[in-house]
Amino acid sequence: MFLFLVLFFPYLSWGIEVKIGTEVNIVGVRPNYLTGYGIVVGLDGTGDGTTSIFTLQSIANMLKKMEIYVDPKAVKTKNAAAVIVTAKLPPFAKPGMTFDVEVASLGDAKSLANGILIRTPLLGPDGRIYAFAQGPVSTGGGFTESNKGGKIKKNFSTTGMIPNGGIVERELPFELSNEKNLILTLKHPDFSRANNIAFAINNYFGKNLARAEDSSTVIVKYLPNYNKVKFISEILNLKINTESEPTIVIYERTGTVIMSGDIKIEPPVYVSHGNIYVSVTKTPVISQPPPLSGGTTVQTENVTTTVKEEHGRIFSITSPSLRDLVKALNDLGVSPGDLIAIIQAMKAAGKLHAKIIIM
Repeated sequence: MFLFLVLFFPYLSWGIEVKIGTEVNIVGVRPNYLTGYGIVVGLDGTGDGTTSIFTLQSIANMLKKMEIYVDPKAVKTKNAAAVIVTAKLPPFAKPGMTFDVEVASLGDAKSLANGILIRTPLLGPDGRIYAFAQGPVSTGGGFTESNKGGKIKKNFSTTGMIPNGGIVERELPFELSNEKNLILTLKHPDFSRANNIAFAINNYFGKNLARAEDSSTVIVKYLPNYNKVKFISEILNLKINTESEPTIVIYERTGTVIMSGDIKIEPPVYVSHGNIYVSVTKTPVISQPPPLSGGTTVQTENVTTTVKEEHGRIFSITSPSLRDLVKALNDLGVSPGDLIAIIQAMKAAGKLHAKIIIM
């Protein structure tokens, strides 16, 4: 079974109004990714085993800092696990601010549930420490239980998060007050959209402050003696008319297809699609020797390969309407795999005018 989620916008020919803030990013004003290596302790025997050498070495190094000297080869605990700690530091983060962090097992731990992350330094791309992380790990109710008779698992308990587990120690090297120009980068580069943004800014302030540098960049001069925060806020709240690019998003894992925008089909289109199924069957065969022959019983296998070709279904599309395409595919009961193949083939043939994104 597959899902069609189709959004129709009958007014697309006149465009839609959107805020500039939803269409652009500000250079220098963005989140920054931090990464660290840490140890989660307090696990109920679900931590890394003795084969994860780096975990045993890390525990020995941690104890050494506490003036407890232990040979890494002598460490046998399963109540600790090595983890990679990741976080997204918000723009303009100041020392003392807290943020969420995520942890993921690096070794062969079975679960991080109910564990506690020991203070872990979080480094930026430049190798400097910008924050520390520490606290109890939440796996969202996930757990793993196993014994000799079987195993039961809920969700992924080898990853988790620590709400407000990170604290900023160093401010990011960016000062808005030192910037002479406001540089906007478009999330979806387009010459027309960049020109519309520059025009809207100049029209609002009554001055030639903004210029479209290319399809993805708009440079705006700051007004002298004007509060920069207020200036940026007013620009991001301005509205422009824009047209959404027709898009088809295919999520192959679940067979979900989302079609949005003014998707055009160039009729006529004739589609024939069928499937070939190949099955391989192995049947065990026991070969027994005659009585008193001195031979041994041998087990072999007969392998049978069957090829079945499904009859192709032919249908025609004589309308440029997306609604008619959806109705035709639904009437045929097309499977997710067939649907994806048909869409890609129509795109390759130049009959389907839309951007295709495969996730």
